[in-house]
Order: sequence, then C-alpha cells, then structure tokens
Amino acid sequence: MESGFKAIEKKNIVDDVFEQIKARIVNQTWKAGEKIPSENELCGLFNVSRVSIRSAVQKLRDLGLITTRHGKGSFVSDSATSFDIQRTAPIMNLSEKEFLDVMEFRELIETKCIELAVLRADEDDILAIEKALNEMIAQQHDYKKYSMADYQFHFAIVKASKNEVFVQIIDRIKNVYYYHLKELNRVLADMEDSLSGHTKQLEAIKCRDIDAVKRLVREGANNVTALTIQRLQNQTEKKG
Repeated sequence: MESGFKAIEKKNIVDDVFEQIKARIVNQTWKAGEKIPSENELCGLFNVSRVSIRSAVQKLRDLGLITTRHGKGSFVSDSATSFDIQRTAPIMNLSEKEFLDVMEFRELIETKCIELAVLRADEDDILAIEKALNEMIAQQHDYKKYSMADYQFHFAIVKASKNEVFVQIIDRIKNVYYYHLKELNRVLADMEDSLSGHTKQLEAIKCRDIDAVKRLVREGANNVTALTIQRLQNQTEKKG
C-alpha cells in the first residue's frame, strides 16, 4: 500500500477510506486541480471493493472536496484549499427526505412503545434500559459506540412494550436505525443533551408517567429535527 495510508478496519471501510483521502486533500498532499488515483488504483491501495471506493468518493464529492469529470476521472476541487474542516465536517450523510422519513417513523413507533413500556415494563426491562444508558455514558466520547448503545436503549424500550410486532420490525431495520442514530450523534455531537433526554425518559418509565414520556419523546424529536434541518439547510446554502 502507498506510504501514508493505514490498513482499513473491516467494520468501517467506507468511513476509513473517506477519512484517509480527505486528510490527504486537507493537508494538501494532493493539491487543488490534481487528479486523484483512479477507482481501480484506490481499490488496490486500500485493498477494498469498488463499491466501498465509490461510496467514499461520493462523500468527498458531497463535501465539495473533489469533482468528477466524465471520462477523465476525479480531481481535487479548487475550493479544497479553503476547506474548513470544522465547518464542513458535520455533514449529514442522509438526504433531508431520508432523515425526515426516519424521524417520522421513530416518533410514531417510539411514542407508542414508550407508552406501552410505562404500562408493561417489568424489572428486567428496567435493568436492560439502565444498562444501555450506562453504556451510553461510558461511550460518550466515541460517537459510533455511543450510537450503538443509543440503539440498544431504544430497542430495550421497544422490547419493554411486550409487542412482538414492534420488536420484530425494529430488529429487522436495525442497520437503518443505527445508521440514522450514528449520523445524528456525529452531526449534532451534543452527548450531554442526549444523555439528559434519555435519563429523563428512563425516570418517567420508572414513575409510570405516560404524559411525561409522551412529552419527552415529542420534544426530543422536535429539537433534533429542527437542529438537523438547520445544519442541512446551512450546508445547502454553502454549496450554493
């Protein structure tokens, strides 16, 4: 492999390729206007599939770091020299519609499940929710691990509803659900506020307070949606 590239972790292939290429552009190892290695060359350099390379390159294109010219390849964009990593890094790798679709689904399912959890959760359910929350606290400085614990928190609530249809649905879309949470936690990066909201939900379940849990889910969904849409719109304006 070309000097400077690190071995790719199999669990986060696209993210790892994306980050390593982005680093070369940001530090100007690859300068504005320079052609980056071809898709086949990148596959060889990273020892990953073409699908992974295409996904990573698409993310770089979305950031405005590279441009692709039909029949010629991909080049470092001229604007890459003024790339502000702190300003542009928090890009949601979901379209606004994809994000809203999942949020609408989550609000609908989570509201009903947490209502049922208030009525049906037993001691084991409470312990499972607490365990997931404690894992979130322990992993709050690693958004990927935090997001997996975040998923486990919500899934524990779904299981506490004692509705097997809800359990099967959430289990079958685990990857979509986790990816959504991972993007939210990466973009918003406000674990303190997130943990506060999750802690309040747990306490409301323990107190069997249906009104409180419904309010908390609704407020949480509204806040997250407003903040994320603002980020997406800001990014659209910057691209324009």
